[in-house]
Amino acid sequence: MSTKRYRQDHTHRISSTLLFCGLIVATVAAAHADGSAVSDLLGDWFEQVARTQAEQPHWVTPLVTVTPRLEQEWRSDVVSQTQPHGVSTLNYGNGKGLELIPTEHTEIILGVPAYVEHEHSTKRDGFGDVNFLVKYRLLSANEEQGNYILTAFFGASAPTGNFDNSARQAIFTPTLAFGKGWGPFDVQGTVAGQIPNGDVGRLGTPFVSNTAFQYLAADRVWPELEVNLTHWPNGDNAGNTQVFLTPGIVVGRLPIWKRLGFTLGVGDQIAASHFHTSNHNWIISARLPF
Repeated sequence: MSTKRYRQDHTHRISSTLLFCGLIVATVAAAHADGSAVSDLLGDWFEQVARTQAEQPHWVTPLVTVTPRLEQEWRSDVVSQTQPHGVSTLNYGNGKGLELIPTEHTEIILGVPAYVEHEHSTKRDGFGDVNFLVKYRLLSANEEQGNYILTAFFGASAPTGNFDNSARQAIFTPTLAFGKGWGPFDVQGTVAGQIPNGDVGRLGTPFVSNTAFQYLAADRVWPELEVNLTHWPNGDNAGNTQVFLTPGIVVGRLPIWKRLGFTLGVGDQIAASHFHTSNHNWIISARLPF
């Protein structure tokens, strides 16, 4: 990639992030303003969001495991991966984006395509695939009522990325997510299958399981350990199982103004299985819950 093109893409990523942050601040401000139909509508929506979140546990969202809780935030991650033969990638965004709670039991996630840079590789830098996720909360109880949650997901991605950063097929991901807490300790987990709409011989239909163990060690400080497992019954990696252990820490939700907050997390995905496609994948996660 040319220096000029790199600077243009880097500037575009920063500008897009700042634009979304500005929109979130403006939305929260409008909800607390007086005297307009728009502010009344936003105020009613935020009240419904507050009621919805009050009915579920108040844990923090893990670094890798998608939380079964319904969240409303802007999220952007940066992931640095070390791959075999000295190859490494830097992933800006990691497919995260805008998370909204439109109704009492649902959440939608509108992912922003990640931008991937490759070092010591013949692969081209560029954007990855766009993805979407819909959650439906089946059961929930806050800390006073039982401290548990059960949620169904349905995710999908579209092959919008360039050749080297795309699955080159749409992928559908049905998921069941769960969580249970005991005082300051909680477990959150997901089990999922990834089903491409073609090219199964290459991509396979992997089974994916993520489990996060968290502990509220201090006010808004959550150390965690995650177990991230992928098994391929078919495809290019047929018969292989990849396991990562991901120690990390998440701090949040730190109040900024009204409903607007800030959450920051960092962790390291460490390969714990003989077969692995990468190792020591550093994750930095920034979120603006609102």
